[in-house]
Parts: sequence; C-alpha cells; structure tokens
Amino acid sequence: MALRKILHAKEDRRDLAAQGVDRPFLLILMALLTVGLCMLYSASCAQSLYDTRYTDSTRYLQKQGLCALLGLGAMYLASRIPAGTWWRLAWPVYGISIGLLLLVLVAGQSVNGAKRWISLGGLQFQPSEIAKFALILLFARLTRGFGSRAKKFRYGVLGFSAALLGILLPLALEKHLSAIMLMGLVAVVMMFVAGTHPKWLGFGALAAGIFVVVYVTFMGYAGDRITAWLAPEKDPADTGYQILQSLYAIGSGGPLGLGLGKSRQKFLYLPFQYNDYIFAVICEELGFIGALGIVGLFIALILRGYWIALKAPDRFSTVLCAGLITLIAVQTALNLCVVTNLLPSTGIALPFFSYGGTALAVNLGEMGIVLSISRYRNRASVQEETV
Repeated sequence: MALRKILHAKEDRRDLAAQGVDRPFLLILMALLTVGLCMLYSASCAQSLYDTRYTDSTRYLQKQGLCALLGLGAMYLASRIPAGTWWRLAWPVYGISIGLLLLVLVAGQSVNGAKRWISLGGLQFQPSEIAKFALILLFARLTRGFGSRAKKFRYGVLGFSAALLGILLPLALEKHLSAIMLMGLVAVVMMFVAGTHPKWLGFGALAAGIFVVVYVTFMGYAGDRITAWLAPEKDPADTGYQILQSLYAIGSGGPLGLGLGKSRQKFLYLPFQYNDYIFAVICEELGFIGALGIVGLFIALILRGYWIALKAPDRFSTVLCAGLITLIAVQTALNLCVVTNLLPSTGIALPFFSYGGTALAVNLGEMGIVLSISRYRNRASVQEETV
C-alpha cells in the first residue's frame, strides 16, 4: 500500500499550514555531521601536518568546518522554502547545471589528474554536485507532469532518458565515471517510483552494463581499478596498494578499535584517508562496533527520510524527497562497498564524513529540502490513487 501511494500519488492543491520540521530526522542528521567532522579531523591531521610542514594539523578541518557552516545556512534557508518554489525552479536549475558542466570542459581546473572543478572568486567547487540535485529536481517535476502516463514508453522511458542524457553526456566528456554511475542508479529508482514499467528498467540496466564494459575497456585507468579490485595482492606496490592498506586498517581495528585518534594507517600509509577511504580509518579507530553504530545512523536517516517522503502532501514532494534520500543511500552504499573491497574503486565519497566542501554544503542544503517537506508530514493525506 505504501509503495502504491508513491507510485500512483497525484497532487491536490489545497493549501496546508506548515508545522515544525521532523525532529528525529534533524537530530540524526546533526549527529552524522558532528561525528563526521570529528572523524575528518582524526583522519586528516597527519596529512595536514605533512602538507603544512608540521605547522597545522587542522588545515582540512578548517575548510570542511567552513563549508559545514555554509551548508547549515543553506539547510536552514531550504527548510523555509515551500516545495512549490523548487517545482518552478526545476528547469532553470537543470539548465544552469548543464552550463556549468560544459564550462568545466573549457575552463575547469585539474585536481589529481581529473578536470572536474571550477574556481570562482577563489572558491573551488564541483558542478557535478549541483548536477545531481538538478537531475533529481527535474525528475520530480517530470513525474508530476507525466502522472499515470509514465507507464508508457514515450514518457516513462524517452522522457526521463532525454533529461538524463542532458547531464550524463557532459559528464562522459569529463570522464567522470563515478558521477555517471551514481546518477544512473538514482535515476532508475526515481523512474521506478514515477511508474516506469519494470521491463523498460531491465533493458536500461542491460544497456548501462554494456556501457560500463565498453567504457572500462577503452579507459585504461578504469580498467586498472577493475584489475586491482579482483586481485590487489598481485600488485601491492601500485594498483592494489590503496585497497590493501584499507583492508589492513579495517582488520586492525577489531571489535572495539584502537581508540579515537590512534589510527596507524592514516600516517600516510592509506591514500585519501580523509576522503574516499575515511571509513577505513573509522573502522580502525572505533572498531566493528563503532563502525556499525555509524552505519546504523545512516540507515536511520535513510529510513526516516523515506518515511517523510511517504507522508508528503503531494506527488512532487514525495518524489523529490525520495530522490534526495536515494542519493544519500546510494552514495553511502557504494562508498562502504568500495572501502571493504566489495566493489572496485569508484571515487564516491561518504556523505557528511569525507572531505569535500561542495559535496557537504550541497548535501546539507538538500537535507534542508527534506526538512521543508517534513513540515507537512502529519497533515491529512491529500494524495489519491489514479484510476
């Protein structure tokens, strides 16, 4: 019944008085942010000392803390904006995001060999983070516009696919495989929620699988990641080094961990220990029990977010909320699988934990939209099933 409510809900335009935001969701979110900043400092302090010639252990924490403050401000503002405003902004935001992605190809800056950043006014950010939000926002608007017609190939497949390709093509030119994977998975979930027939989603999954195989075949660096994933021990000094160091960190943590701040692998043994692989440091310092507690917080946030989506007063809000929560869920799942070597390296960060100012600020702003939608969670249901 709950799934049918999401799939077949339609909007009723009756005005509803707002109430307070969902406190459980807000408390869980703030707990993740607080723990994330603590773990970021612990994971990055050694690298910070090395990069500043042993004069400052808080370099990365300071930058992340500033972005956290900006993100909290964005979250507060977003929590006060009605969902209808985002419906009107869907196409403009989508167009701006494509423009920024194309700008990266012309004037982007290269970091670690990847050209995915833009610098404006001394601030560096990734347009792909904005593109993720733009895609979810547009899909939510299209879902409401298509209604029950989403079951038809013309709308449920061609309509959504055209919007998806507008984002994925510039990302393919940037060779941003991780963002392509992430947006593709989120798009599939949102298309399912919108009512696209499962058989078309199955064909789409097959096509995506073929694309990944072809992409990996022609992109050498991606092929190396697959090889390192399958047998990291065959090249422990090069392609398999990062994976092995991550597994060493996880294994040495044991049930209770070495203690907060006492990781050994963070002392320049584990690459990107404060970014994509921060969860390995968490496992080493907090152990299996501590890591399980953090995973539990993510699960609680995701489930509460979907609960808010189910309680949303209209179709657009339901799908928008579900899409934003799915983005967090997919990012979290992929990151944990990569760190534990269940999947090849994708370059996807752990939300609220990994170093990355753009991602943190945008994620917090997106959670502000979820909080805005939650203001109407306890109102009488105004969503009806279409006949």
